Amino acid sequence: MKYGLTKEELLVFGKYDPFEVEVKDPALKNYICLEPRVVPHTHGRHANEPFGKQKVFIVERLINKVMRKGRNTGKKILAYNIVKEAFEIIEKKTKKNPLQVLVDALVNAGPREEVVRLKYGGIAVPKAVDTSSLRRLDVALRNIAEGARLAAFKSKKSIAQALADEIIAAANNESRSYAIAKKEEVERVAKSAR
Repeated sequence: MKYGLTKEELLVFGKYDPFEVEVKDPALKNYICLEPRVVPHTHGRHANEPFGKQKVFIVERLINKVMRKGRNTGKKILAYNIVKEAFEIIEKKTKKNPLQVLVDALVNAGPREEVVRLKYGGIAVPKAVDTSSLRRLDVALRNIAEGARLAAFKSKKSIAQALADEIIAAANNESRSYAIAKKEEVERVAKSAR
């Protein structure tokens, strides 16, 4: 194994095997990093490297997105525990590897087409463009974390429960998921701007 570590030491949260996860979308295969880490914390080493994000373990990227807004800002351990609890809930509800459910959710939640504004003689004209794979993944992660945050805000539901529900709904391609609803809205606007 890598660096003399056993397979048990490379399990995500000590339970989930990243080696059995399959990325079904060929466009995202190179961008969803499933190379396991003992601790999902790279200290932002990827920040000043072009396309460095694609080498960051996907669970760490989710943790970083959960950590972004509101009460969790800068609290990585809190975000880590939220994602860990959410994975336990996902496993309990779906009886599947939560990493596989997360990857399916990301594949479903990433918009394939977006709108840019082009200026022609002082007039802004919307134009539909294909979304790059890296941006698709970024937007999907952001929308999943944002949907969980909005669902848990001023609610009895915990953030971990909200995150688990959001990931499961996105993996099943249900429009009640915030991320899927956002994706469909963006693609609908892009379709009208073709």
